[in-house]
Amino acid sequence: MTAHDPASHAAVNRQGYHHGDLRRALLTAAVEAIEESGAAAVSLRDLARRAGVSHAAPAHHFGDKAGLLTAVAVEGFELFADALNTTWEQTGDFAEVGVAYVRFGLAHRGHFEVMFQPNLCHADAADLVAARARAAESLHGGAAVLADRAADGDLQTAAWAGWSLVHGFTMLQLGGALPLPPDADPEHTARQVVKLLGR
Repeated sequence: MTAHDPASHAAVNRQGYHHGDLRRALLTAAVEAIEESGAAAVSLRDLARRAGVSHAAPAHHFGDKAGLLTAVAVEGFELFADALNTTWEQTGDFAEVGVAYVRFGLAHRGHFEVMFQPNLCHADAADLVAARARAAESLHGGAAVLADRAADGDLQTAAWAGWSLVHGFTMLQLGGALPLPPDADPEHTARQVVKLLGR
């Protein structure tokens, strides 16, 4: 789609999009498609069909599939950093930041699947590098608490330990491999697990 493509604009108008809304609609459709079938199955043509627009519209906004998934990852990391920062500001508790990590992964499965697979994206894209760094900063802030308790005060190792724990828990839960009872609350279990590490 180009800025002067009447056919594509007609498709957009039929859907009631305003200027700037189409990109948002395409991203929403992409996240839904990833949640349903996985990132590997997403195609720009299917995305256009879902959004009810010209098949050229996704390419106009994102260039190619990697560009689309890069945009999904950027949005994911921004939402992720917001969630972690809000939890840290409200609680000052690294365990709760870990629970927020798990909560985000379970609630934003489509974003989460793409965020940590740089091979799917333009990994060196400036906006992705910046969003990823902002999220990492959020994790390191809480990890400083663990480092203070460690004999050598190793912040990097503390960050890796906390990240590995909550990311592993989230991935196991998303994949249905964590043998929790049917009525178990994943957030409550995650809180117990993270607090065990904190001790």
